[in-house]
Amino acid sequence: MTLTELRYIVTLAQEQHFGRAAERCFVSQPTLSIAVKKLEEELGVALFERSKSRVQATPLGEKIVAQANLVLEQTAAIKDIANAGKDQLSSPLHVGAIFTIGPYLLPHFIPELQKIASKMPLYVEEGYTATLRQKLRKGELDVIIVALPFTEADVVTQPLFDEPFVVLMPHDHPLAEKEAIHPDELDAENVLLLGEGHCFRDQVLATCPNLQSSMDDPHSRIRTAAEGSSLETLRHMVASGLGITILPMSAAVTANYSNNMLVTRPFTQPAPSRTVALAWRASFPRYKAIEALRKAINMCRLADAK
Repeated sequence: MTLTELRYIVTLAQEQHFGRAAERCFVSQPTLSIAVKKLEEELGVALFERSKSRVQATPLGEKIVAQANLVLEQTAAIKDIANAGKDQLSSPLHVGAIFTIGPYLLPHFIPELQKIASKMPLYVEEGYTATLRQKLRKGELDVIIVALPFTEADVVTQPLFDEPFVVLMPHDHPLAEKEAIHPDELDAENVLLLGEGHCFRDQVLATCPNLQSSMDDPHSRIRTAAEGSSLETLRHMVASGLGITILPMSAAVTANYSNNMLVTRPFTQPAPSRTVALAWRASFPRYKAIEALRKAINMCRLADAK
């Protein structure tokens, strides 16, 4: 039994598909299948039920996968302890960011971080909050950038900044004549939302509760973008005249469009916003690396505000 095999069965249990699990583990499908079969033979039990359409953990397999998760988390903690004796700003830092933050923050703070910690290799990836949470727990990521609230056992969070929400619309939309918009004024509009799984979607629905009730109406004008869509997709849809949307301020920049094509309007007070924060394992010993990341983000935010 190896840590690699344990990582394979945990990933397979999550994906329920050999091909996708192999892609996530960066191995071929036969390699992963053989390793899983080998572990089943070693343990003398079937860990998964296999069919043409899906792979599902057996009841006993679920218990073993859960224990494998704990082993991987403890392995990550051992690596953290070992890294404590090294130069904190020379070892690689693995950073994750949610989809609605990464594209608008990463390009700005990375150059600043390279100035502060030029010897520290940086690896970044984007994902859903749930995915980043799992990777943080297993030690695949050292720190993640998420929107609060974010709670996880043995994980520390540190708020970075608050970001207001704005309404994005074509320049000739009737609401563009207003200086600020009340959430109730969106009830009769074609409002474009991200798909399930995006925490920003949930924040928007919390901001405009009437949209949630409208979605239950078969004649609703609320539209959900296709699965895998992004805030950029919503901007393009608005530019195409398909409706209006709500975005965090950083994503509302109308680059790639003529100056008068799209406009933004703030909400009336109290204006909705989100709090962007760092989250890392409490056992992660490289506090200097976390501080360098925090400082880099603050510096790029100050530069943008000028």
